[in-house]
Amino acid sequence: MRHGQSQANHDNIFTGWTDVPLTDKGIAQGIAVGKALKATGIHFSDANTSYMSRAIVTTNIILDEIDQLYIPVHKTWRLNERHYGALSGRNKAVVKEKVGADQLHRWRRGYSEVPPKLTTRQHDRRYDRLGIKMPLSESLAMTQKRLLPFWEDQVAPRLLDGKNQLIVAHGSSLRALIKYLDQIPDDQIDKVEVPNGKPIWYKFDNHLRIVNKTFITMDGE
Repeated sequence: MRHGQSQANHDNIFTGWTDVPLTDKGIAQGIAVGKALKATGIHFSDANTSYMSRAIVTTNIILDEIDQLYIPVHKTWRLNERHYGALSGRNKAVVKEKVGADQLHRWRRGYSEVPPKLTTRQHDRRYDRLGIKMPLSESLAMTQKRLLPFWEDQVAPRLLDGKNQLIVAHGSSLRALIKYLDQIPDDQIDKVEVPNGKPIWYKFDNHLRIVNKTFITMDGE
């Protein structure tokens, strides 16, 4: 699932690898998701999330609600939101007025379109120990390329071992994963939306082929 509403979501701002807090609504979404998951009776062996606080906090809220705070939580930069480059921190409506709706849509929802790059690479100490440089900008294709090794090396083997996995990430990183899992063509991925706080439940066979895909609904929906 995508993290609960962040302050940047509320303010309609491109965020990318920038940390922003959850809003009160975002916290409430996490609690509601936890209650809905608890009602299903599902037990997770692991949780997986990004290095971004909005996803980490959402993960903790959910695990608290389902009484599974004790399970391992694997944090990885590979589940980070797509880096929006020079668009980071800018209001989407203002960008739309400047470049037009078509260009904005290609930057936000296209597969290979790369947003304008930063001229100077950002620095964040959380990535120093990993030996990676923060991107100057990323397309969805680039996001998928750095995400899939985590799926293939970490998540998929645990699923094949019969261990349920919770993934809490971001709109673009989850779109990249959904594109891979659902085998969505490049020219169709722009139609896929991943709303905040709306869990998607995948069931796989023993070859990780999708058996069923459902959306978990919260009370009142």
